[in-house]
Amino acid sequence: MTPPPPTPAPPSPAPGRKRRRTSGKARTWSVPQLEEWGLTLTQQRLVLVFGSLAGVLVAALALTLAISAIGNDFVPERATASVIGTEPRPDVYKGWPSSKVFAPIAESKADPKPLTVKDLFAKTLKEGRITLRLAGTPRLETDCLAAIWGQGLADLLTQGGCTQVARGLYTSADGRYIAQYTMFNLRDTASADTLANMLTTLHRGGWVRPLETPRAAFPAGGHTEASGHAMGHYAGLVWIGRADGAEPGPRDDFVSLSLTLRATEKAIFRRIVAASPAPAPAQ
Repeated sequence: MTPPPPTPAPPSPAPGRKRRRTSGKARTWSVPQLEEWGLTLTQQRLVLVFGSLAGVLVAALALTLAISAIGNDFVPERATASVIGTEPRPDVYKGWPSSKVFAPIAESKADPKPLTVKDLFAKTLKEGRITLRLAGTPRLETDCLAAIWGQGLADLLTQGGCTQVARGLYTSADGRYIAQYTMFNLRDTASADTLANMLTTLHRGGWVRPLETPRAAFPAGGHTEASGHAMGHYAGLVWIGRADGAEPGPRDDFVSLSLTLRATEKAIFRRIVAASPAPAPAQ
């Protein structure tokens, strides 16, 4: 029920006179209305400061998130996790669109040769002080939906014409880290860009299924981080974490770890060369 308009505020008292207290009747509708919304006294004051009583309903809409956070231990990430259950997903994700470098393979019809496990996953990846070793056998599937969970992600892959998904699991030589690389073979750059960008929020409700071997597996409930990279009509997902599931500390260089895992993408650069037109002969 829409409340009646508020009673106009009384004029300011003349100087030297005691200020007369406003009668309780002037607030009879406003405070109970706010109390019905479940607001504490502190929260009610915030609403009243934000605007006049006549604009409370509009102000409440604008302040919904701020008010909800007052006096509540609300964490969006954890709340979402409780909804999706125990499906594994990264705690942090960043997406990157394709660059002009990948223009020769902007569409799958310009690069029709299927991916192979041998093309993508070397037994050892080394960059600087980090060495990653393949743990178990990589998987390549033509049913992209079999390698993921989450309806939103499934819809994106279907709309993007996904024909292949390849996954490889690595562990660091010192056993401290675990890393999985996933490559999707999509229709075109627009599909790859959409996937990499949409996962910025979509990863909370849909992600790649982890590979598991007797030698390595992402620890249940452990902290992990990920990034998505569109490369022409391909989209690659980097997923990394500590083997003990702890959050990274001062000794953990996740940037270098991610770059080492991305050595898998050398196969895509070879495809750029193969799809590029041959240079004109010198005159």
